[in-house]
Amino acid sequence: MARMALLAVLALALTPMLSWALDIRLVRQWAVKYNVSSVLVFGDSSVDPGNNNYLSTTVKGDFLPYGKDFFDGRPTGRFSNGRLATDLIAAALGHTKTIPAFLDRNLKPTDLLHGVSFASAASGYDDLTANLSKVMPVSKQLDYFRHYKMRVIKLVGAKKAAEIIRDAIVVLSMGTNDFIQNYFLEPIRPKQFTLEEYMNYLISRMSNNIMVMHSLGLTRLAVVGVPPLGCMPIVRTLMGEGKCVKKLNLYSSLFNSKIQKELATLKTTLGMKSSYVDAYGIILDAVNHPQRYGLTVTSKGCCGTGTIEYGPTCKGMRTCADASKYVFFDAVHPTQKMYQIIAVEAIKSIDKSLA
Repeated sequence: MARMALLAVLALALTPMLSWALDIRLVRQWAVKYNVSSVLVFGDSSVDPGNNNYLSTTVKGDFLPYGKDFFDGRPTGRFSNGRLATDLIAAALGHTKTIPAFLDRNLKPTDLLHGVSFASAASGYDDLTANLSKVMPVSKQLDYFRHYKMRVIKLVGAKKAAEIIRDAIVVLSMGTNDFIQNYFLEPIRPKQFTLEEYMNYLISRMSNNIMVMHSLGLTRLAVVGVPPLGCMPIVRTLMGEGKCVKKLNLYSSLFNSKIQKELATLKTTLGMKSSYVDAYGIILDAVNHPQRYGLTVTSKGCCGTGTIEYGPTCKGMRTCADASKYVFFDAVHPTQKMYQIIAVEAIKSIDKSLA
């Protein structure tokens, strides 16, 4: 009954007129029941709250209009108009309003206890993807997690630190850049792999990273699938398509099926509680049936023309009047409203894995 009540609350959260600020008591009771200590995040721009601000890279979102609907309307490095799905998950669980970047120079010791993000925009499962943009590959993100562990041990002691890490929810969200900014643009990987071989290579890298996470004491994992790549406004523009590009969506779907299969294998071999977050399905449904979510614009982003602008080309551009009506904020990244919808899906998936 408690689980049914939780799902009912989550279903209500999808109603356009409601927000995460309303009726989340049962969600927080669920978090207490499973001793959810914090949210720890690895990935790309979908979950980077500003780590790239501190890197020598051009891949940054620390300028307006990014953050225009964030607290105080300030840019933070998040590639959206407001908070990310991981911020909203943490807020729903009652830990913190936002997940800070681990590299944030204003990070307080107590912030570590609620969760942090090691994610780096433009990274991917393939280290080459990150290297092309001079950002942090997953291997570096895991190195920073090791630093995080040492800091938490110093703060609360080894025993308590182990409990915090064991009971944390880990979110892993990446893969888009491996295709959009690497395989489909750069000549290196296509010369080495067919597309399916490359997908298998990415899965092997994902699997290896998850095994490292497990060896470091992490036991609860939520992997976010890649979105429908063919529905990104910039892809539709470059491919000259009025609708989503079916071929790219098929690639996304195939890769996601491989993720799910590998997670099932790892669940058996590692005994890790893992879940899959179907970002593909929820975004595709929002694009095809926007009225279900109170959305109206699905083919372009809120920034600039909405057809090609993202990152530096979005800087200082005019935006739409109401981003909450849009699926995408720029030509690649979702709006805070879309991330809210994904956050609901994520909590439902995590709930199933912990039950």
